[in-house]
Amino acid sequence: MTVAGFPRAALFDLDGTLLDSAPDMLATANRMLAARGAGPMTLDVLRPHVSKGARAMLAAAFPEMEQGPREALVPEFLAIYQEELGRHSVLFDGIAEMLVALEAAGSTWGIVTNKPEYLARDILPQLGWETRCAVLIGGDTLAEKKPHPLPLQVAAERIGIAIADCVYVGDDERDIQSARAAGMPSVAALWGYRQAHEEPVQWQADVMVELPEALVAPSAWPTRGFVVGVT
Repeated sequence: MTVAGFPRAALFDLDGTLLDSAPDMLATANRMLAARGAGPMTLDVLRPHVSKGARAMLAAAFPEMEQGPREALVPEFLAIYQEELGRHSVLFDGIAEMLVALEAAGSTWGIVTNKPEYLARDILPQLGWETRCAVLIGGDTLAEKKPHPLPLQVAAERIGIAIADCVYVGDDERDIQSARAAGMPSVAALWGYRQAHEEPVQWQADVMVELPEALVAPSAWPTRGFVVGVT
């Protein structure tokens, strides 16, 4: 039974969409900087790069380092981040209420992220999501990651819901590209991590949403491919 207006399934990006994980990333980067005798960076400098992944964050933390040596820092970044995981991060305001509204409406929800699966899976128990999250696809779960459509296609397959009856919510252009390539309706999460030059209107998401609490209302979700009435 799904309440009219809500998708049968909502799939979410993790960092910058459900979880404000930038403080964990900042702690990681600053530990690496301190180990090299450098001063700390600030959250406002790192935050725009979080959704771009470890390499982008390392480029922000070590802008003068050559790409080759910086690439070699990725395993160290991930190892330190695993120690900081969940110590400083919080849900974005309104996310908890939005997930409750989806569950009350009979909708299924899950996570499709480019974060390595083991790191994404480690955070679920800290959030109380290990039994609530119906599917988890990480950046290394499959042969492809976003913006390729495969992660969304496999997520829909694993929960047994047609792609057109799912919605993908993400804060990065590649999230919307992945959804479009998969034929899945999409929501651009404008509260997430974004660089100054990025223009979300150009991503051509089905819907752009300013704040998570808006998604508590069924009218805020895209309607393409959804049932009419109560099913």
